[in-house]
Amino acid sequence: MSAPPLKRIRLWLRHSRRRAIGAASPTVWGVALILGVAVAYGVILFTLGVEALTRFTYGEGTTQLAQGARGLDPGRTFIVPVIGGILVGTMLWIAVRLGILRDIRCQGVAEVIEARASPPGYLSLRSGAVATVVSATALGCGASAGREGPLVAMGGSIATFFSQRLKIPAKDARTLLGCAAAAAVSAAFNAPIAGVLFALEVVLSNYALSIFGPVTLSSVSALVVTQLHFENTHRFEIPDYVTPGVGALPLGALLGILCGIVAWTFLQSAAKARRTALGLMRRRIPAPFMPMIAGLGMGTIGMFLPEVLGFGYEATSEAIQGSYSLKLLLLLLVAKLFATVLCLSCRFGTGVFSGGIYLGTITGAAFGTVLGAIFPEVAGYGATFFAMIGMGAVSGAIIGAPISTTLIVFEITGDYQMTATLMIAVGIASMIVQVLFGSSWFHYQLNHRGYDLSDGPQGIILKTIRVRDVMRAMPVDAAPLEKGAARLVATETLGEALAQMTDLGLDGMPVVPHEDSDKIIGTLTQIRALKTYNAALIESHIEHHR
Repeated sequence: MSAPPLKRIRLWLRHSRRRAIGAASPTVWGVALILGVAVAYGVILFTLGVEALTRFTYGEGTTQLAQGARGLDPGRTFIVPVIGGILVGTMLWIAVRLGILRDIRCQGVAEVIEARASPPGYLSLRSGAVATVVSATALGCGASAGREGPLVAMGGSIATFFSQRLKIPAKDARTLLGCAAAAAVSAAFNAPIAGVLFALEVVLSNYALSIFGPVTLSSVSALVVTQLHFENTHRFEIPDYVTPGVGALPLGALLGILCGIVAWTFLQSAAKARRTALGLMRRRIPAPFMPMIAGLGMGTIGMFLPEVLGFGYEATSEAIQGSYSLKLLLLLLVAKLFATVLCLSCRFGTGVFSGGIYLGTITGAAFGTVLGAIFPEVAGYGATFFAMIGMGAVSGAIIGAPISTTLIVFEITGDYQMTATLMIAVGIASMIVQVLFGSSWFHYQLNHRGYDLSDGPQGIILKTIRVRDVMRAMPVDAAPLEKGAARLVATETLGEALAQMTDLGLDGMPVVPHEDSDKIIGTLTQIRALKTYNAALIESHIEHHR
């Protein structure tokens, strides 16, 4: 006999409530909304700060920085980035001395991805505030870097603050990191759809339905706040251009190959420069002096090619409008690539997305100029059309976000036919980078910090959970460990602990605080380690599929 209708309704409501809470708690939705607003105001303050400093140093805002620099005395154009490098190096050194930052470097997207992969709590509100001020100083003084890095890091620190204060579970804390990233991109680029997909594609590496709602809420709320204060946050002036039909798809594929080579050249150069800079810091040059070296390079370049300074908005807009000759386009391409690599390796700013947009726009404009000279029938849409294609292809390949960069360009232009060609170019460029370089810039940075995200959830779990997180604590008066006895160090990873127990054939091992210590602070058994691993793996599977 079936249950009465009223009882069935009650059961249905009860199960629906449980599914709703399991999908996303009301707390997460509420914090997501607050995050969107808070990050948007952070973006506004950051933008206004960079604009004010740029006007003070160069006499013009970021969109006319090159014009302002050309009107200054060459000595001032040279000295501004040098002073900026000294300020950035000093601020980073002080922050490390005070324990606010772990290392003398500006925080960016990689730090947020690391916070998502490791136990939440790595990003602090103080470190986010310092990193934001440092990055704004570097950018306002002409550093060739981007703004998405410091803004996403700032959002991540705010999300971590809320997660810690409200004691939000680790799964939901990771969702809030994605919310903050989406809000930062949405507010910075006036691109709410791209903000959502950037968070899912780059930061969370997760497309589960349960996180889509909160991330979308943060992205949209950030956009609303930004548009209440600014009518238009798009930085590029796009002229009217002729949109070709499907005949442009083969040309987009050809441009995608060229953009892939440019992106690979940038990544390869940045990786080599990073290794060189690390070698110099270990042997000869203290780390706080490295930003000043980048400032010297930027000052020298700025005297001759001010279009390379800062974000490069002016040069990007001019390239989109087809105002530059082929010779100047090629010169700017080489100069911007060198300048961005120099700033990144010497820690004079962070963020590669703006640099990727610049390089891609210049590459596309040069491609269109050459194509128009060879085939006059495509001259009507050559420079502008292909500049927009290149903009998305190079930047998408560099940061490993082909979907979100495609949507950013689409949201800027609103041109569906152009987007079809762009998707071809972005896909080919991204494939070339993956084959030749092996990863995006963010994942390259994480690989050198011990996080190989290509291993999937199982590899991340083994590399991010530490022995101290799962060991069984011992009394403080426990007997000391015998000399030469097998031991685990509290800071070792779960994967390293399991490997050692397997190699030694032990079911458990004592844990000490550091390698040269004989003081036992805990024990870890193989069964306990495997239970922790299995539980984390199940939680990760549920998180990625619910």
